[in-house]
Amino acid sequence: MNSSNNLQGKVAFVQGGSRGIGAAIVKRLAREGAAVAFTYVSSEAQSQLLVDEVITMGGRVIAIKADSTEPEAIRRAIRETKAHFGGLDIVVNNAGTLIWDSIENLTLEDWERTVNTNVRSVFVASQEAALHMNDGGRIINIGSTNAERIPFVGGAIYGMSKSALVGLAKGLARDLGPRAITVNNIQPGPVDTDMNPDNGDSSEPVKAMGALGRYGKAEEIASFVAFIAGPEAGYITGASLMIDGGFSA
Repeated sequence: MNSSNNLQGKVAFVQGGSRGIGAAIVKRLAREGAAVAFTYVSSEAQSQLLVDEVITMGGRVIAIKADSTEPEAIRRAIRETKAHFGGLDIVVNNAGTLIWDSIENLTLEDWERTVNTNVRSVFVASQEAALHMNDGGRIINIGSTNAERIPFVGGAIYGMSKSALVGLAKGLARDLGPRAITVNNIQPGPVDTDMNPDNGDSSEPVKAMGALGRYGKAEEIASFVAFIAGPEAGYITGASLMIDGGFSA
């Protein structure tokens, strides 16, 4: 397995890792030497394919079924990760939902699902991780450039939920700094995934909004996450870091 081994001996937990950006993060952390556990909700077959791919690469990985809207499921998954691999060093909170509609059409149920998935799940995972994580660990939340910029009608509750992660990272960084645990928020711009393809109906106007004129790749986000998880990023904490091709410039 081609690896820099920057994360050799580390144990990582990825909440929401079966597809898209999450799957790219799982593979990259494994290539860097980490043992990885990731969660999925319904895509069991896809998760098994990812497990098989990482094992074929020479990595160590397990998939755990856990709904990110259920706090106890998140806590159980983190405890299972530590029990299986013997420790916990890195937590990546990638689970999320996108409900995009005008304020006149949104329901309270839309608001609750957005907040529960995009904010509460991050808080719960971070809280549980703090109980089990080794000193010097990393908590990395996957936010969005929409915390800073809402380019179209309908992004109110999604942008709100991603903005919440900015403040959460700052507060958790203060709480966990004495243990040398860093907490950071990665804010991707448009990324080419099966759920948001770069040849989709709205892709051309979206590309035109970015300085680079293209969608990002899931592997580019994963590479940045691996750096923040690694030993050279130990002085970065409480930060919200854009990786958006100039979408917010």
